[in-house]
Amino acid sequence: MPRSCLAPCLGAVLFATSALAGGEPITNLPTADLAWEITPEGVGFAPLIGDRFAEPYMAMVRLPAGLVSPTHVKTANMYGVVVAGTISHVAATGDPAREVLLPEGSFYKVPAGLPHLSKCVSAEDCVTFLYQDGHFDFLPVAP
Repeated sequence: MPRSCLAPCLGAVLFATSALAGGEPITNLPTADLAWEITPEGVGFAPLIGDRFAEPYMAMVRLPAGLVSPTHVKTANMYGVVVAGTISHVAATGDPAREVLLPEGSFYKVPAGLPHLSKCVSAEDCVTFLYQDGHFDFLPVAP
């Protein structure tokens, strides 16, 4: 098994084994049933698995169209897949001319401790599936 696949692949194998052994039932959560929590900045979080303030978690996240976050870091790695809209995550020390736009279906990883800013660059709100391997935090960094 390739090293880059170790944790995700092992998790998939364990999940499949649990399902075959009569473990947890299937969880289905239609879009209409998502429980959106809106931050003062207008960012929406719909929890899927885990308590984002206490442990690793999965959530749907909605960024308002045009939103540009302040430069910040997170103490956990952040992994996401864009579901709607177009976003970008830019390292604070990166060249703005090399910004990569991420449309629907795109994957991203923002490493823990990397000062960055996040943007929803589309005319529509941006929605991502998000996984963090630790609790949620948002630690502003002076530009």
